[in-house]
Amino acid sequence: MSALMDVVQQVLHWMSLLFILVVGIIVLWLLTMYLQDRLQTEHAIRRNYPLIGRFRYLLESLGKFFRQYMFAADQDEKPFNRAQRSWVYRAAKGLSTVQSFGSTRDAAHPGKIAFVNCAFPMLVKDAVTSPPMVIGEGCKMPYRAESLFNISGMSYGALSRPAVRALSQGAKLACCWLNTGEGGVSPYHLESGCDLVAQIGTAKYGFRDKNGNLSNEKLREMAAYEQIRMFEIKLSQGAKPGKGGILPAAKVTDEVAEIRGIRIGEDSISPNRHPDIASNEDLLQMIEHIREVTGKPVGFKFVMGSQDWIDSLCRDILIKGETFAPDFITLDGAEGGTGSAPVALMDDVGMSINESLPLLIDTLNRYGLRSRIKVIASGKLINPTMVAWAIAMGADFVNSARGFMFSLGCIQSMQCHLDSCPTGITTHNPRLQRGLLPHKKSQRVANYHRNLMREVESIAHSCGVVEPRLLSRAHVRKVMRHGVSENFAELYPDVVADGTFKGITLLHRYNDPS
Repeated sequence: MSALMDVVQQVLHWMSLLFILVVGIIVLWLLTMYLQDRLQTEHAIRRNYPLIGRFRYLLESLGKFFRQYMFAADQDEKPFNRAQRSWVYRAAKGLSTVQSFGSTRDAAHPGKIAFVNCAFPMLVKDAVTSPPMVIGEGCKMPYRAESLFNISGMSYGALSRPAVRALSQGAKLACCWLNTGEGGVSPYHLESGCDLVAQIGTAKYGFRDKNGNLSNEKLREMAAYEQIRMFEIKLSQGAKPGKGGILPAAKVTDEVAEIRGIRIGEDSISPNRHPDIASNEDLLQMIEHIREVTGKPVGFKFVMGSQDWIDSLCRDILIKGETFAPDFITLDGAEGGTGSAPVALMDDVGMSINESLPLLIDTLNRYGLRSRIKVIASGKLINPTMVAWAIAMGADFVNSARGFMFSLGCIQSMQCHLDSCPTGITTHNPRLQRGLLPHKKSQRVANYHRNLMREVESIAHSCGVVEPRLLSRAHVRKVMRHGVSENFAELYPDVVADGTFKGITLLHRYNDPS
């Protein structure tokens, strides 16, 4: 009996040693993975949340297998579904965007866009890159814009320091412009030397005197930077038409407050419109004033609520003279918006870019102003299809904010206004920011830009044209309510297949004294 007890004790002893060894190996393995996650520089989630963050990538990789049983389909999520985000992630990482087994999109869903492929598509060897386009030809210092796809307005304050640095460095690599947003021009916008569009919001942050009025001295100071190529007056934005910028007190740091010229630790609430712009006359005078002071192209950004206002603005431009016309108009759709906003404004105010862009182009054509005013389209245009669609509708350029946020690693956690962004993009929390390394993420910004443009060019080649700006409405169809598609050239007939206007110009009517 004692011999049996000895054997049992020995077995228990070895089992306990084996258990300790296994636990030690597991602890060592977990510690190794922890250190790997903390020290690696590719993934912000793993760097900020070692070990735990790995579950995101595990679930993401397994999702395509389990999705058919229990999870949401690729096209179901809002505001951006999994298919849209996955394309951006892969493009930003330089991975293949090819997929198998067919599209996950419903080909008969009302609103779906389809391009009209050519029987004899353009050979790649015959294709060309879209040439640069000049904005503000009549200015002292016009801007020769290299890229048709650019980074939309996101201010320092709303975005973190490393996020702005990554976007700035990425814009330099991609040879595209970066819009500063309404928070003023920060050192982190300037440090890479990329082209900048300086946005002037309703509070004039970065451009105001001590009384909050537009300062000519500040305008000249900013215009002295060669890389600030244009100035954009923000009338409204897609997230909140009719309401100014909202930056919670938690995000108003010492540096943000200094750049904006406001108090530290207080909510930064911009007026819901420019106090000094109450009419078309005021707007046109402001455009001409800033252009005269800076010598650079000036335009405005707005969300269309009605075509009537654009009609009245065009009439007033013709009455005052084309020298008062904006050099560009940035049209934001109601579906746009990285900014924090009341739900009612975000959901239910303003026109979609799908409806407003053709209307804007046609109105400018109708008044003979289209060649004078460049059009920049913005609002949920993050994938090649919608960028190509906007160009085909008549836009000269496309801006994207959230597409470039996804390229930085945004996971659509919708924490932007809470200063708790888990990827460090929209937070000033140093612990969360450490996951976002600008020198790494800037390459992803450039990759996203390059791969998106490559696929936009592929769409153009499939339609039989050598470069995207030769796409027209005749190249695009839209699925209607009954499931049958119609050509955009028929839906918006003011512009014919070659992009020329076939209506009667009103230019001479307003310039002729009789």
